[in-house]
This record gives sequence, structure tokens and C-alpha cells, in this order.
Amino acid sequence: MKRVAQCCCGTLRIEADGDPAAVVACHCGQCQRRTGSVLGVGAYYPNASIRVLGPSKLFTRLADSGRKFKTHFCPDCGTSLYWESERNPGMIGVAVGAFNDPQFPAPVRSVWEESRHSWVSFTHSLDHFPRRRES
Repeated sequence: MKRVAQCCCGTLRIEADGDPAAVVACHCGQCQRRTGSVLGVGAYYPNASIRVLGPSKLFTRLADSGRKFKTHFCPDCGTSLYWESERNPGMIGVAVGAFNDPQFPAPVRSVWEESRHSWVSFTHSLDHFPRRRES
């Protein structure tokens, strides 16, 4: 199955083959800022399953672990579409909302819950972590 995620203007797109290796809800402050929402939800794919179409700009920051976290966003509309982390080499995270698919698989884990807004909850079973998953 091929899924397509894109920015608001359509300049930057991702073609993802198959199901994601994991879908993760992240409540960290950086994801809240990156998305402008109360959490970020990312679908993680092996690099070989992803095809990037269109130009992107890059913002690199250090995560709390000291590793680089690189966010790629559309140079035209500013949508934060995908990211790479030194913590997960060989994987690409793609913003689930950019797939615009209400049938997209639900998160399997929720991380950085110590900064989760108290009114955010999930109706399905998933793993919960106060900070990041250690493995």
C-alpha cells in the first residue's frame, strides 16, 4: 500500500510504501511548538520505504539526549512534514496529519506524557511513557 503525505500547498510530498513501523504520539514541548498543537503524531518508516518529492528547508536542533533532530518543512507554506533523528538512524518520521487519512493506524505509544495536557487522552490501548522510550 502506498500512502501520500503532503504539505498545505502541495509543494513537498512524501510517498510511503507499506505500513509504518510505528505510530507515536509525542507530547514534548518541541513537538507542541513544531505542530502548533498539544502533541505531534508521527508515523515512522524505514528510509527505503520513503520517497521525498519537492524541496524542503531544514531546521536542526538538539534533542534532550544531545542528539540531532532534523525537521524538514515546506519552503513555501512552512508545513513541518517529516523529520530524522540521530536516535533512530535509518528511520523517517512523517506527520500523520499530512496523510489526511482518518483510517490511518492509531499510535502504539505515547511519549513525553509528563508534558501532556491533562485533557488529552486516548480511547484505545497503547504504551505510555513519562519521557521517551529507552530502547
